Amino acid sequence: MNQHEYVAPHGTLKRRHVVAAALGVAGGAVLWSAPGTAAVAADASPAGPWNGRRSANGWPVIDETPEHRIEGAGNTGVSCLGGDVATVLLHLARRYHYEVRAITPRDITGHTTERVLGRRYESNYLSGTAITIFPALYPAGAKGNVYPQDLATIRDILAELEGLVKWGGDFDPAKESHFQIDVAPRDPKLTDVAARIRGWESRPGAGAGVVPDVFATRRRVRARDLRNRQNR
Repeated sequence: MNQHEYVAPHGTLKRRHVVAAALGVAGGAVLWSAPGTAAVAADASPAGPWNGRRSANGWPVIDETPEHRIEGAGNTGVSCLGGDVATVLLHLARRYHYEVRAITPRDITGHTTERVLGRRYESNYLSGTAITIFPALYPAGAKGNVYPQDLATIRDILAELEGLVKWGGDFDPAKESHFQIDVAPRDPKLTDVAARIRGWESRPGAGAGVVPDVFATRRRVRARDLRNRQNR
């Protein structure tokens, strides 16, 4: 069984999701929706058995990875490559947990050794450089299931990570639960951003857990610009 496709849904929708929609946040969805998907359609093409030594994003396929605990999410953890990759993906998961929807152990998946894939980008699970968050709520092929408030937050997280991570919601067909490292090994930006995240973690009042205003003009513009660059 592919762990990235069959995970039971968890919980009910948070009240703030409904409130946000009622307040008209839906009107802002246009700002964060991808203008087109031609740039990422190739990566989302059907894959079948994956026999390569590297995943689609250029990282070596590995047999096992450590499980990393997601700080603030109790005993929830995810298996992914260590080092800077883990720093970036765990920061994303923490912000998602705090700002979008609480994550439990059954809501997140990472590294797998399952080589029969639905799409090329799923090979990135083999290298430990991709995760899924709520894959049963946001399955492959379904698009438009993310609430506008949550979409704004996801775009803000991606922008904060300076494009190091690509979101499956921008693929064609989409997989809105999917997040992957989008740079090659030894990319200096990965080192720089990971170091910055570790700096936040050592300072009170910084990093994941400090909820920003994702609708602030500067943050909206930054998120929009990254969305446009990633979807050219």
